[in-house]
Amino acid sequence: MKAIAIKAPGAPEVLQLVELPTPEYSVGECLIEVHAAGVNRPDVLQRKGVYPAPAGASPLPGLEVAGRVVAGDAAALAEAGLALGDAVCALVPGGGYAQYCVAAVAHCLPVPEGWSFVDAAGLPETFFTVWSNVFERAALMPGQTLLVHGGSSGIGVTAIQLAKAFGSRVLVTVGSDAKAQACLDLGADLAINYKAQDFVEAVLSATSGRGVDVVLDMVAGPYVARNLQCLADDGRLVIIAVQGGVQAQIDAGQVLRRRLTITGSTLRPRNHAFKASVAAALRSRVWPLLAQRRIRPVVFCEFPAEQAADAHALMEAGEHIGKIVLTWNIQ
Repeated sequence: MKAIAIKAPGAPEVLQLVELPTPEYSVGECLIEVHAAGVNRPDVLQRKGVYPAPAGASPLPGLEVAGRVVAGDAAALAEAGLALGDAVCALVPGGGYAQYCVAAVAHCLPVPEGWSFVDAAGLPETFFTVWSNVFERAALMPGQTLLVHGGSSGIGVTAIQLAKAFGSRVLVTVGSDAKAQACLDLGADLAINYKAQDFVEAVLSATSGRGVDVVLDMVAGPYVARNLQCLADDGRLVIIAVQGGVQAQIDAGQVLRRRLTITGSTLRPRNHAFKASVAAALRSRVWPLLAQRRIRPVVFCEFPAEQAADAHALMEAGEHIGKIVLTWNIQ
C-alpha cells in the first residue's frame, strides 16, 4: 500500500510518500480501505517529534479515517452491526495516512446517511473529543452556556453545533472577523475576535456579569487564569491542548470561593473501553442528528494524500475554518 510517513522530525516537507506492507488486523479489529483521512494538530506535533505514537500503535500519522471495511474479525463486526463492504469512519491511534488502516471495530461508526467519505473523515477525532470533554467530563446541560476558544477550528465547529443541538448557549473566540461570521453562521450566539476585544470583558458583558458554565480551552498557559474569570460559580474549565504553554498561574482562592473545577484530558492515550463507550454514545445520541442534517461536517478543503505536506502547512498557518482532509484515489 501507499502511505505518508514521517522520514525524520521536522517541517511539513518531511512527510513523504512510501510503499509499505498492508497492515494485518487482530481480534476485535478490522481493516479499512481508506478513502479519506482527517488532518489534526496532533499529527503536526507528531511530525515535529514532540508527540510520539502510543506504544503498539502505527508510527504513521493520522488519527481518523473513512472508507470501506475490507476484512476483519467477523464476530466483532457482527456484534457492532457492521459487515464487509460497509462504509465507516473510525478513530485510530495512528496509521490514518495510508491506503489501508487497522481500527478497533468498537471505535468504528457508520458513515452517516447522506455524507461522503470526505465529510465523514473529519468526524471521529473532533466528535469523540467534544463529546467526552464537554458533555461527559464537564457535564454541559441544556440552558447552560459554553465558551469555546478556537471556535473556527475542527474542535470549535463541532462544539458549536453539538452544544446548540442539545440546548445550550455558545460563545466563541476567534482570530478574525471572517472566522467570527463563520461561527455565527453555524449557530454560535456570540463570536469574539480576541485580537480586537478582551474576551473576558466580552464574556462577562454577554452574560450580565454571571459568566459561563463551561469553558473548552485549547490554549492553556496565560488563558487559564483568564478562563477562571469567565466562569460562573460552579463553572468547569476543560483543557484539551496547551498551545499557549503548560505553565499557568491562578488565584486558587477564587477556585475555592466559587467552587470552580479545572480539568482536562487527552484522547489518544485513552484505553479501548473508554473510546468504545464514547463511540456508542455518539452512535446513539449524535449520529441521528447528522442523518437529520441538524448538525453537519465542516470541511475547509481536501488534498490528495500525496500533498500531505501542503495540508500540514495550511494547518500550521491557522487560516482554515473546520477540517482539512487527505484523500486517496480509490477506483
